[in-house]
Amino acid sequence: NFRMFLAVLEGSGPREHGHRRHLSLHRHRERGKEGQVLHRSKRGWVWNQFFVIEEYTGPDPVLVGRLHSDVDSGNGNIKYILSGEGAGTIFVIDDKTGNIHATKTLDREEQAQYTLTAQAVDRDTNKPLEPPSEFIVKVQDINDNPPEFLHGPYYARVAEMSNVGTSVIKVTATDADDPTYGNSARLVYSILQGQPYFSVEPQTGIIRTALPNMDREARQEYDVVIQAKDMGGHMGGLSGTTQVKITLTDVNDNPPKFAQGVYAMAVSEDKVPGEEVGRLKAKDPDLAENGLVDYRILEGDGMNLFEITKDSETQEAVIKLKKTVDFETKRSYTLKVEASNPHVDSRFIAWGPYKDTTIVKISVEDADEPPSFMAPGYNFEVEENAPAGTLVGRVHAKDTDIMNNPIRYMIPRYTDLEEFFIINHEDGIIKTTRPLDRETQAWHNISVSATEIGRSLISFLVRVNIKVKDVNDNAPEFAAQNEVLVCENVSPGKLIETVSATDKDEMAHRQHFHFSLAPEVANNHSFSIKDNRDSTASIFVIRKGLSRMSQDVYHLPIQINDNGVPPMSSTNTLIIRVCSCDSKDTILSCNVEPFILSAGLSTGALIAILACIVILLAIVVLFVALRRQKKEPLILFEEEDIRENIITYDDEGGGEEDTEAFDIATLQNPDGANGFLPRKDIKPELQYPMRPDLRPIGNSVDVDDFIKTRISDADNDPTAPPYDSIQIYGYEGRGSIAGSLSSLESVTTDSDLDYDYLQSWGPRFKKLADLYGTKDLVDDNS
Repeated sequence: NFRMFLAVLEGSGPREHGHRRHLSLHRHRERGKEGQVLHRSKRGWVWNQFFVIEEYTGPDPVLVGRLHSDVDSGNGNIKYILSGEGAGTIFVIDDKTGNIHATKTLDREEQAQYTLTAQAVDRDTNKPLEPPSEFIVKVQDINDNPPEFLHGPYYARVAEMSNVGTSVIKVTATDADDPTYGNSARLVYSILQGQPYFSVEPQTGIIRTALPNMDREARQEYDVVIQAKDMGGHMGGLSGTTQVKITLTDVNDNPPKFAQGVYAMAVSEDKVPGEEVGRLKAKDPDLAENGLVDYRILEGDGMNLFEITKDSETQEAVIKLKKTVDFETKRSYTLKVEASNPHVDSRFIAWGPYKDTTIVKISVEDADEPPSFMAPGYNFEVEENAPAGTLVGRVHAKDTDIMNNPIRYMIPRYTDLEEFFIINHEDGIIKTTRPLDRETQAWHNISVSATEIGRSLISFLVRVNIKVKDVNDNAPEFAAQNEVLVCENVSPGKLIETVSATDKDEMAHRQHFHFSLAPEVANNHSFSIKDNRDSTASIFVIRKGLSRMSQDVYHLPIQINDNGVPPMSSTNTLIIRVCSCDSKDTILSCNVEPFILSAGLSTGALIAILACIVILLAIVVLFVALRRQKKEPLILFEEEDIRENIITYDDEGGGEEDTEAFDIATLQNPDGANGFLPRKDIKPELQYPMRPDLRPIGNSVDVDDFIKTRISDADNDPTAPPYDSIQIYGYEGRGSIAGSLSSLESVTTDSDLDYDYLQSWGPRFKKLADLYGTKDLVDDNS
């Protein structure tokens, strides 16, 4: 059995060693109700909470407390071990004595308590002598944190004219100190700025109004400073402040007011209804809906001629013309206008009335008015197909001014582009220019202008609507041009179609179309018609069975009468096609091809025949194409094209005396002499006649002229594309006085030839003249 002791310092100071209290729990006995001796198990540790003051800045570590085990005999065999939060860094223990010290300054706001574990072990073997047990070290608070307003600055709104004590906003400060220990976190609120308009409750921080009748129109915003102080507001407490911006909101406490008692306006008599006459405004210093103003005309001799509206953007009253005014009839009007608030606050209704009135005087100004028609519009009727010059109607206008000038009438062309009508410029009578067709255009909407003679810029337009009355001039016709399909096994008396008709003309009341067969088919034995007297007719089959082989299509002419005045009729043909059907009268085919095929070949056989014909045609086309590719050679005289096929022979010609190597007669081809030289690179397709300016070339032809002529012919030949070609001329000319110019043997053999004549041959032979002349000069010097 072991006994352990816990020594805790009394008092809160770090160095108070005056008294120590040894806490121990001894084994003791208790007697039960029946006299039994009860044994309570012994604990090796006795724990209380340890306390350490925060922010201690003394020179020595703070002694937190002492641990002692009842197995510790004081010989040093016991070793005390401390573990847990801050063990070894913040809290250290003397492993011999069990004294616990705090080595660092502690801040309760960072961590309020630490949980540690203590254990006693054998110093030599580290064998636990007691089970480990936990204890708590609490950090004791001091007033080291001022109050803070975490949500500041604050913004608040309160209605103007509020009663004293009206709550505005609640501000809250926080203190990081321990609220359960002392007065470090006990806060008191006070107002530093904002008096005498507002006050604050010391304990709650609620800001309230302190003055009555605060007017927004006089001052709208207030800056209030609130202070929170700890230690209950006593001396030495810490404090913090925040700003509160309070705005007075608007209430309807002001009535609208006109700036003037009388407003003067003017309007010209030529203004049309809806035009603005003038504006006036009643000012209300309130905001938003509290400052809205409505206007109305209370009384006056112009209430029927003028109206008042409101411009929602400017809050102005807009007086507009409701009806036209006439200077010659009345020259001035008076109106009494009222301005009022639509939204009145019942709290301030005693401050009313929230309205104001003013007088508006309107004078009428004289204007040169355009002519005025006697009616706002005219409606006339004219029958269609009426001859040109038919009277349509008359319009009439007059000058309303005192001058009463004569009027000139016109029809603006843009309202009658096709010029169906004309008007008499003096009396306004409208007539037609040609017959009108109702089916083309049933209504003609034109305008007529009236202008004062002498004032062509002043005119007035009136609308004239002319209706073209219908005349029965169109014959009826089928409503739809559809073929009727009927089975060839149709039974007699069966209804195969119901036809209807349309008419471009207007149908009179109880008027309907009448249907009948045309006289030429009235006695046919295949079909009949029944007039249903509702503008439709039924077509029946009266013949038993129809044969497609004998006749597959029937054209049935039907006469339609409209019973109009005058009556109109037309003959329309109904096409009836006979079809092949099954037993359920379902149409299978309405074509005639299946009968033709059944009498001859089948469809597969026809397709095979057509395929053979197409193959034969393809073979023929291919054969013709291959034949066309076999063309004549391009060169007339040789089988080989000499373009880009130059053959080199190491054979030196014998000069002009050698007539065996090349036929020089080629240069004197009669065809070439006549103006046409066959090209060696193409096969000419057109033969051009001989040019009249070319003559046959004789044996004495000059080679230079001959070559230039051939070059010109080649350049001007339109039948040849621009191929590169080689023109070979083996003719060197005749009668050269120089003889042979070969110098192959002149270097190695002696020659008595005289080359002085080379000096007279010109610059082309200057090199030869210098070469051979130099030799003669050397001989002479030697």
